[in-house]
Amino acid sequence: MANFLLTFHGGSMPESKEEQDQVMQAWTGWFGTLGDALVDGGNPISQAKAITPDGSVMDATSAPSGYSIIKADSLDAAVALAKDCPVLHGGANVLVSETFPVM
Repeated sequence: MANFLLTFHGGSMPESKEEQDQVMQAWTGWFGTLGDALVDGGNPISQAKAITPDGSVMDATSAPSGYSIIKADSLDAAVALAKDCPVLHGGANVLVSETFPVM
């Protein structure tokens, strides 16, 4: 099994306490369905900076809004698991990327 990085792009945060509770229940439910496939539930991303090869630093314009890490037998299997990710209900896109151990 390989690990897959799910990066979330865009979407919105829930505004009311009731919406926050619903979103947290959705995440808890999704994590439950993933079972042992969940490696790292991840977190939202609040700020990001970009560093260029010459060392310049600037505000990142295309930073992800969050991430999770799952494991699956194939990219297609990881995509199938990611299709139920609650972040999709908030308007975000999910990029599914296979990682491989080098170090």
